[in-house]
Amino acid sequence: MRELATEPSNTVKPLQEAKVKKSLLLKAVRPYGEGEPIDLLIRDGVIAEGTDSEAEVIEGNGAVLLPGFVDLHTHLREPGREDTETIETGSKAAALGGYTAVFAMANTDPVADNAVIVEHVARRGQEVGLVDVHPVGAVTVGLKGEKLAELGTMAKSKANVRVFSDDGHCVHDPLIMRRALEYSKSLGAVIAQHAEEPRLTVGAQAHEGENASRLGLQGWPAAAEESIVARDCILAKQVDARLHVCHVSTTGTADVLKWAKARGTRVSAEVTPHHLILTDDRLSTYDPVNKVNPPLRTQADVDALRQALADGTIDCVATDHAPHAVQDKDCEWSAARPGMLGLQTALGIVVETMVKTGLLDWRGVARVMSEKPAEIAGLTDQGRPIAVGEPANLVLVDPDASWTVHGAQFASIAGNTPFEGMELPAAVTATILRGRVTSVAGRIAE
Repeated sequence: MRELATEPSNTVKPLQEAKVKKSLLLKAVRPYGEGEPIDLLIRDGVIAEGTDSEAEVIEGNGAVLLPGFVDLHTHLREPGREDTETIETGSKAAALGGYTAVFAMANTDPVADNAVIVEHVARRGQEVGLVDVHPVGAVTVGLKGEKLAELGTMAKSKANVRVFSDDGHCVHDPLIMRRALEYSKSLGAVIAQHAEEPRLTVGAQAHEGENASRLGLQGWPAAAEESIVARDCILAKQVDARLHVCHVSTTGTADVLKWAKARGTRVSAEVTPHHLILTDDRLSTYDPVNKVNPPLRTQADVDALRQALADGTIDCVATDHAPHAVQDKDCEWSAARPGMLGLQTALGIVVETMVKTGLLDWRGVARVMSEKPAEIAGLTDQGRPIAVGEPANLVLVDPDASWTVHGAQFASIAGNTPFEGMELPAAVTATILRGRVTSVAGRIAE
C-alpha cells in the first residue's frame, strides 16, 4: 500500500495541477471503480465527449472516480465561533475530504433562524468557492423549541433553504413538530430531527449500559432516541410530510425506520462515520475526544447500523463534523462539549467499515455519500451519474492508498478527532466542483 505524504493539508500552495482551465482531462480513471480505466473530458463544467489537447491533465493512474460527496450535516460555526471553524476552513476540509456540497447546521451564534443569517452563510460559501455551502435553517426561534422560526422567509430567501433542523436540540414538543412538518410540506422542504427525548437524558454522559455503570457516568438510554423517531414517523405519516432523522445510533432506531418505511412513511435517515466504527468501550480513558451526541453505543449497535446502511434502511452517511476549541475538549468529561471532526476522515471510515467488509462496493459508496444525500436535500446538480452532459462535481479516490490521521494537519481550525494515529484506507486525490479542481494531492488548489 502507498503511504501518503504527511505534510499538513491546510498548507495552501500554488500547484501546477490546480490551475483553472476551460477544459480538464482526467486520464486513466475508473468510474465507480468498474471496468478498465478511461479518459474523461470535462468542458465548461460538464462531462463532455472527445478529447482536447489543450486541456489541463490529471493523471488518474486507475483511481476510482465517484460523484462528489454531499454532507447533510456539517457544523461550520460561522457566525459566532470562528475560533473553532469558519466557512473558509470548513470548506477547505470538505474539499480535501472529497465533498462538493455541505449543509451548514443552524446552531450558530446568532442562530440561523432568519433570512439574514442564512443568506450570510450562503454568501460566504459562494465567496470561498471551494464547495457549495447550503445553510440549514432552524426549526424554532433560537433553537428553543417554543415557537416556529421563519421557515417560509428562509425558504424564499436568496439562500433557498430546503432543510430545517434544530440539531443539538430536539424539537421535543409534538405539536410544534407537527406544525413544522406541515409547513415544510408546503415549502417542499424536509425537517431534520435531532432525536433525543430531553426528559430521558437529563445529566446523561454516556450510553446507558455496562460501561457507563462501571465508569460512574450517567446513562443515556437508547429509548431517548428511539421514542422520538417513532413519534415523528407517526406524525410525518399522518401529515404526509418529509422527515429526516439525524445521526442514527441504535439498533432500535434502525428497526423503527424499517417499520416506518414499510408503511410508506416519507422518512430518510443518516448515520455518522464514527457510529459505524467506534463503541463505548473507548470511554474507559475518560478522554473527552470520544464524547459525542448521540453517544457512542455498543458493538451490537455498530453492527446493526452497518447492515442498515447496506440494505438502505439508513439512507446515507453524514459527518456531523463538529469542531471544538481546545478548552472545550481538554477538560473533565462532564464539562466537555460533545462532537468530533469528520469531513476529512469520512471516506476512510466508510471504506474501512463498509467496503473492506464487503457490505458496499464503490457504487454503494456513491449511493450513501453522494446520490442519496443529494436526493434528500433536493439538489439537482449533485450526486448525478458520471455521464456525458452531467455536471462535473466529482471526486477521484486512490483505493490502494493508506494514511495516518493527524488532527493537527487537518484544514479545520480545531483538531478534535477520535481517530488520531489511526491508519485509514483510501485517499482523495482530487475534488472537482463544476469542472474546477478544488483540491489535489492532499492540498487546496489555487
